[in-house]
Amino acid sequence: MKVFPFKIPKPLDEHLIVQVDKEPIFYNKLHQHEEIQISYIVNGNGKLLVGDSIHQFSTGDIYVIGSNLPHVFKSIPGQIDAHMITVFFTKKSFGAVFFNLPYFKDLGDFFANATGGFKITSNQKQIAQQLIEIQSNQKLKLFISFLELIEELSKATTEPLSTFIYSKTLSSTEGERLQDIFDFVFKNFQQPISLDEIAKMACMTPNAFCRFFKQRTDKTFFQFLIELRVAHACQLLISNKELTVNMIAELSGFNSISNFNKKFKKIKGITPTQYQQSIL
Repeated sequence: MKVFPFKIPKPLDEHLIVQVDKEPIFYNKLHQHEEIQISYIVNGNGKLLVGDSIHQFSTGDIYVIGSNLPHVFKSIPGQIDAHMITVFFTKKSFGAVFFNLPYFKDLGDFFANATGGFKITSNQKQIAQQLIEIQSNQKLKLFISFLELIEELSKATTEPLSTFIYSKTLSSTEGERLQDIFDFVFKNFQQPISLDEIAKMACMTPNAFCRFFKQRTDKTFFQFLIELRVAHACQLLISNKELTVNMIAELSGFNSISNFNKKFKKIKGITPTQYQQSIL
């Protein structure tokens, strides 16, 4: 199966897909699809790459990812399987004008915000319960439950995931090349990575690589690398309280504590120590 575009498997007469993933890790290939995706992380943790941004995901999180927005859930393998409930649909699933009817006027912000993706930050328990219950619903009951879910999501407070909006799908070749780049970086971000090294891995000259990466992610490669390292540091600050900040900086790929503090504060707005204290 090609990375781009990813096709959501569905029967010909189905317009709303409910999918349950329960595996050692989530599908870990960068992909995009026409369907809007609503996902509840029942179990699991790791990094979510979506559009131009990197986030940590963990058990209990709920995300909405827009149509054709490239994304990948990179799980951290653990003692329990990763478990996610996802609802897939398009704005035209029930007809070209369905969501333009006056009844759905209040859903305008939901679809606008979904373009760049967002994370739910309020009423997670109720929305999670709706997603758990929707698994067993069929036909009319499923449709009604879906509308109730969308209504609840539209009222919740949210946190945006990405600011870079993709106006078109990436080609299969572009997707596979980006996938190779991301796979390499996820495996090696704790070590020094030079521009020559990553360009060579992508079979490109350094200048060509910089243009390719910036045009498709809206940021430089080293911006991406630093964000990934900071996201990893955040996970360590949350889950490994016995580690010192110096140790976390080193484990996250930073060569000095001063550089780590500087980059961390630029991205998160607070120091690593303040970040750790804020979640205690």
